[in-house]
Amino acid sequence: MKVFKFGGASVKDAIGIKNVANIISGHKNNNLIVVVSAMGKVTNLLEELTKAYYYKTSNAKDVLEKIKQYHLQIIDELFEGENHIIYQEINSIFKIINEKVENQVSSPFDSQYDQLVSLGEFLSSKILSAYLNLTGYKNEWIDARDFLKTDSTFREAKINWELSQKLWDEKYKPLLEKGQNTYVTQGFIGSNAENLTTTLGRDGSDYSAAIISHIANAKDLTIWKDVPGLLNADPKWFDETEIISQISYQDAIELAYYGANIIHPKTIKPLQNKSIPLFVKSFINPETPGTVIDQNTSKLPVACFIFKVNQVLISISPKDFSFIIEENLSHIFKIFADYRVKIHVMNNTALKFSVCIDFDEQKNTDLVNKLSETFKVNVKNGLELVTIRYYDQKTIDRVTENKQIFLELKSRNTVQMVMSDVVEQSK
Repeated sequence: MKVFKFGGASVKDAIGIKNVANIISGHKNNNLIVVVSAMGKVTNLLEELTKAYYYKTSNAKDVLEKIKQYHLQIIDELFEGENHIIYQEINSIFKIINEKVENQVSSPFDSQYDQLVSLGEFLSSKILSAYLNLTGYKNEWIDARDFLKTDSTFREAKINWELSQKLWDEKYKPLLEKGQNTYVTQGFIGSNAENLTTTLGRDGSDYSAAIISHIANAKDLTIWKDVPGLLNADPKWFDETEIISQISYQDAIELAYYGANIIHPKTIKPLQNKSIPLFVKSFINPETPGTVIDQNTSKLPVACFIFKVNQVLISISPKDFSFIIEENLSHIFKIFADYRVKIHVMNNTALKFSVCIDFDEQKNTDLVNKLSETFKVNVKNGLELVTIRYYDQKTIDRVTENKQIFLELKSRNTVQMVMSDVVEQSK
């Protein structure tokens, strides 16, 4: 049994849906689970809708209508005549959304977010499943919430592995063992003990696919991207990049942790635990081999570069000139955890603890205000974070030319540098 995951870029329009259907139809001899993300930039639009509804910042109905027309245009191009059942199913989902935004806000933002934003995956998976059946490729649409159970940490829910495994084994494992089946389901979502929809974190569909691969004991997982495989650098930062044909679980999880956007950081662990290979392939050129991530332990043949922009360097010092000791660090880390702020790089001296984080105006303001109650805090915005895996001096020199480095951290295989462009002094 195989698991395929298709992201939003692969199903952004009718042509994309047809292409995905062609890829899937080439695997008729396998039990297959297809995990699909929301179409195109629909998740962004649903986030905009949620904010408009919750904070009353703009007309939520206008945003909703834009989302609805986008999907209706796609199904108009895929299905002949409005008598097809897909129109009824899609309109039913939009009726649910409309009812939600017409009602008064009744729960915290994160809970409202998950109930609304998750619906993008329902729309895309319904359309893909219906189109596959239209082309003669028999499949069954299934609701990921029926078997992916989580806690109630809305927007970043944690999987209940034991219960999810039990539910899968009870309902779907016997069916797959009886014969050939294809299931189409949603990435990014699950449900809690009260059956409220939860999400696994932004871009969490890769993680969903890995969870499903784990509980279903898949032979392998393929994530279909708009790139030919895992590259050693983002093409928007480097003119010359190289495809990595094979990479170890360890290197993949390191790169994901440091911010490589080819896979979600949590994706690797469920696969590594059961030695399930992960293929990263191109939906544009599906015949190309792509990249395989597996138990291979050889060192990467090239340096890998990860760039993160719009970074913030926060320096924290005790107000009484005392040392940065374990008690201070414990208090600092608790504050970061309470505000759910991820630290990308950290370094401490006797009197200062420095961290690099993503820019988020509201969250960062609240964080700094809280830290400032106890510590002296200095903030520098507008920085870049560059991580090089398997670096040498030549690769460091390549990315630091005309840069001012504010923080540098080296380990045996990885270097991270927080920096900005050198500002020339006017004469």
